[in-house]
Amino acid sequence: MGLNYDLVALDVDGTLLRDDHVITDAIRDTVRETASRGAQIVLCTGRGPSGAIPVLEELGLTGTIITHNGAATIDAASRSVVHQFDMVPEQLFGFLDYCRSRNVRFNLNTALEMFVESLTAEEEAMYAHFKEKPSIRNLGAGLPDSLVKLSVFGTKEEMDGVQAEWAGWPQTLKSIRSGDYFIDVHHSDANKGRALQQLAEIRGIDRSRILAIGNYFNDITMLQFAGMGIAMGNSPEGVKQAADAVSLSNNEDGVAAALREYAWA
Repeated sequence: MGLNYDLVALDVDGTLLRDDHVITDAIRDTVRETASRGAQIVLCTGRGPSGAIPVLEELGLTGTIITHNGAATIDAASRSVVHQFDMVPEQLFGFLDYCRSRNVRFNLNTALEMFVESLTAEEEAMYAHFKEKPSIRNLGAGLPDSLVKLSVFGTKEEMDGVQAEWAGWPQTLKSIRSGDYFIDVHHSDANKGRALQQLAEIRGIDRSRILAIGNYFNDITMLQFAGMGIAMGNSPEGVKQAADAVSLSNNEDGVAAALREYAWA
């Protein structure tokens, strides 16, 4: 009844959750069993805390979560910031000008809050899927302090175009595809692998004792840092190639299969 790993890092969307945003009984039971055997379960997600903490609670767990692709590490119980990578506001101006001039929808995030300039009914429904409740704010009058992430979203084709254009920009801030319909911008040093490394050092856990499971390009640094990095079956080919193993898809309880095969001794 032992474990091969002391810390298990889990991505949320496309990994823990099915495409319909449901956590199945098999996933919940297997993750809780892994925790009861002694593993520290850490969610590592592009979501902010308001979207990630309900997932942790649905699993029946508490603890530390890595949010905003590693830009903010949060204690879920106290909703306090353990560490964050702040962006310099002036470095965001070019991205915001781009979005406004091309009508690309975006939100800005501090570690704990999300801001938008406007909100359609369709967007409100999208945010509700992710358990997010953005505040409407006139961002042209001045940006909030301590921003950690800019997210833009649209169709896959729109995001392909944005990604291609931004790839040629100076990398003072880093843009990364966090899903087919999302691109995130944050501090150049922020990523899931770096945040996981910081947390492991704080807790005195060797990377060889860490298992990580993810499905998208923003998970690669985490999969590569962990002693065992597992890509979901629904991952793009580049993510699978970066992993040590590939599990079933998120719609086939791939996390449960991976934990039973690799984490349980």
